[in-house]
Amino acid sequence: MTLNEWAKAIHENAKNKGWWQEDRPFPEIVALCHSELSEALEAYRDSPDMVYGVIDEKPEGIAVELVDCIIRILDYCGHRGIDVEEVMRVKHEYNLTREYRHGGKAC
Repeated sequence: MTLNEWAKAIHENAKNKGWWQEDRPFPEIVALCHSELSEALEAYRDSPDMVYGVIDEKPEGIAVELVDCIIRILDYCGHRGIDVEEVMRVKHEYNLTREYRHGGKAC
């Protein structure tokens, strides 16, 4: 599937599961994304080598939490009708023109 197809499918699933019965404020979406990234950090702290695995039929690990963040982002993009692929293309093309470390920024 394309990213836009994933966004549509993920958003449809979220609606079907009751997560969009009313409009969700953008700050809530950002907080949910942040919570998934925090869960990825906790997964790393608990088991740095457990990038991905299935435990008791449930996907677990750092990669799963990172993907949960992507799912949250694609859900929002699907809700707003954002052309994820076009925005990614434009942003990547811009990034290709940037200086090394954007002119000396620290990591």
